[in-house]
Amino acid sequence: MIHIVFQEADIAALEKSFELDENLRAEIIQIKDDFAVGPLNNIFSEDGIAERKQWWRDVLAGSDLDGYVDNGQIDDVLTVFTLKEKLDDNPEEIIWIWAAQNKHDVSGYYWLMSQLKDYQGRIFILYLNNLPFLNEKGNLFYPVNLFEIPAKEFIKAKKLAREITLSEFEVDPDEWTKICIENRGVRLLEGGKKLVQEDYDFYDVELKKLITGDWQKAAKIIHTHLTKAKNTTGDMYLLWRLKTMIANQWIDVQGIVGKMKEFEIKTKAAVIA
Repeated sequence: MIHIVFQEADIAALEKSFELDENLRAEIIQIKDDFAVGPLNNIFSEDGIAERKQWWRDVLAGSDLDGYVDNGQIDDVLTVFTLKEKLDDNPEEIIWIWAAQNKHDVSGYYWLMSQLKDYQGRIFILYLNNLPFLNEKGNLFYPVNLFEIPAKEFIKAKKLAREITLSEFEVDPDEWTKICIENRGVRLLEGGKKLVQEDYDFYDVELKKLITGDWQKAAKIIHTHLTKAKNTTGDMYLLWRLKTMIANQWIDVQGIVGKMKEFEIKTKAAVIA
């Protein structure tokens, strides 16, 4: 068995469950890209992959993750190639794809399973779709992310494992193809496995509400957005959007525009004629 997750924090959460249930113990592999944002045009072609990598280089430029695209830590294409090799080499091998009800996991699910049709019958999905679990205090809650689930609850969660059906291997890749052809910048989860798309500036509206006439560090604005906004995304994407506003001269800035703790922003000062 091979576990697939889509967020780094999911790895530690799932590993803790191994201590309670040895039957769950297996290799964990993370798909590291966030397919809920960015270009998807021809995503399985060399040109499409190169376009997406360049977009991430531009988004991360000057940030704490500047250069991350090319440091060898992210190569999801190689990850899928290696997964297929393992499945080919061992006919008994199976894959469990873990996905919680969030746009990041669901987008990753579509991208991954669209490449695994030849292994139908050996690919399982565990989708935490509007299912209640118990938190550490014993209260019912509906997790949005896999890592929110206590270790003991993974024992219950494993009962959700089911084969991805032949029908799903027909329908879901078609749905992903439509999303890729539409190729807008932001994907949101509407419910179930239904993704809808918005433009790259989708998060700007809420970010602008947090920018006032007083100087604030970009890090503070991003943190507030992450904790209070109904829809949000990764901090590097939000930082890129703030930098885009600065480049378009929509807001004032002081400091070095790079890492989010190095510069401050405020609303554009009125120009006195």
